[in-house]
Amino acid sequence: MEIKHDKDQQKFYTIRDGKESYIRYSMPDKETINFLRTFVPPEQRHKGLAGEIAKATLEYAKENNLKVIPTCSYVDHFIDQNKEYEKLLA
Repeated sequence: MEIKHDKDQQKFYTIRDGKESYIRYSMPDKETINFLRTFVPPEQRHKGLAGEIAKATLEYAKENNLKVIPTCSYVDHFIDQNKEYEKLLA
């Protein structure tokens, strides 16, 4: 699955069957990324899409030495389930 990053719209996303799933973010400062919202179309939920996007967003944060604020409950839960990302928390 290809996860794309749109810096202008501040989102990581993928398109499957013509429908977009995404995680939106903001950058409160140049060292911090705040993950705001995760969305997957209802008919595509429970298929691992949100997890794949969350992993890509957190890997991006790690590679760019960004601290993470998981405002989005899904990203917060994902970090709880994947302890290797806890060190990224702001």
